[in-house]
Amino acid sequence: MANDPMTERGRATRERILTAATAEFAAYGVAGARVDRIAASATTNKAQLYSYFGSKTALFEAVFEASLQHMLEVVPISAEDLADWAVRLYDEYLERPDLVRLATWARLECRPEGHLLPEADRVDAGKLSSIADAQKAGAVIAGVEPFDVMAMVITMSMAWSPVSNVFTASKAEPQGVHDSRRAFLRHAVMRAVSPGKPTEATP
Repeated sequence: MANDPMTERGRATRERILTAATAEFAAYGVAGARVDRIAASATTNKAQLYSYFGSKTALFEAVFEASLQHMLEVVPISAEDLADWAVRLYDEYLERPDLVRLATWARLECRPEGHLLPEADRVDAGKLSSIADAQKAGAVIAGVEPFDVMAMVITMSMAWSPVSNVFTASKAEPQGVHDSRRAFLRHAVMRAVSPGKPTEATP
């Protein structure tokens, strides 16, 4: 069948839909996105789009999960050097600001609290295990939950991202500006995660 996602043609169409949907959802969120615009941009039709994804909400979930998978593959964690990981995250957010916007829409419209994905434990398992191992090896501060370490590093790396309330970084800025931020981010994360006494809030 022409719309079978397992055929070469079907896979190509599905990828075009995901690409078009990523741009649409990043710009307008779930409520504001229009399936007809996505279909037109993907050079397909709404019927075929629904045959692959079922609904606009399901399409957003597929797009968002793909964005997380992209981050896992393009920016793998280095728990022994979380400062370097933070800088690489900064660079990827600079390259792909749509990824941060998708996460923001997911939080605002889909899951206002808790994990952003029902499969969050599976998505985060490798990262959390790496951080826990680094804590045991004395490379990362102990007495803090691995998830909290990960969340803080990610948040620090997003300080100049599209969700920033102060300033959003742009690739058009001089390279020296980005180099200065990278150095500051690296320094800040190193100080935050270096082995030492747990915070007073840690039980």
